Amino acid sequence: MLEFALMSYVGVMSITPGPNNLMLATSGVNYGFRRTLPHMLGISIGCSAQVFITACLLAWALQWIQAARLPLAVAGCIYLLYLSWKISRSAAPEGGQNGKPMSFLAAALFQWVNPKAWVMVLNASILFMPAAAETRLSAALLMALVFAVVNLPCISLWAWMGERLRHLLSGPRGLMLFNLLMGLLMAGTALYLLLDEVQHAWPGML
Repeated sequence: MLEFALMSYVGVMSITPGPNNLMLATSGVNYGFRRTLPHMLGISIGCSAQVFITACLLAWALQWIQAARLPLAVAGCIYLLYLSWKISRSAAPEGGQNGKPMSFLAAALFQWVNPKAWVMVLNASILFMPAAAETRLSAALLMALVFAVVNLPCISLWAWMGERLRHLLSGPRGLMLFNLLMGLLMAGTALYLLLDEVQHAWPGML
């Protein structure tokens, strides 16, 4: 029952819109599904490693994250704003062979400054890690496996949908409007996440 609850949680968090999925949809449009595979695998493996490390070091990690949460969120949101600018200027599909989708390593490392990934990983660690220290390693391994198995098909759907749109957006004007829209959505996501983190850090400020 606990495993099913964890799978449901990871599935919902993975398939709902966020920085990773917006980037995957855009990459699917501009580069196709196959060339986006390293990006997808980087997200899944990176997130799995993130939850494994966080779950194993939960007590220490929670103290560290509370101190580093706002700087990490600011860094992540600044990077998201940069990505939104890059997305809005993405190449046309016919020129996509000359461009480069996000690499496996870049996608994996991005999870460490992705605010949504931290919310997913920390909540899962708090909710599903056992209290007994002797079972934590096996539980952390199970969580990492669940994250990888459930997350990859969920995020792949966004890249697949992007590739389907690729054929509808073969004209330069259509693609320009799509990339501009995705860039604006990414920028809006970054600003929303940053505002939420500022409110968390200073509750009465806004």
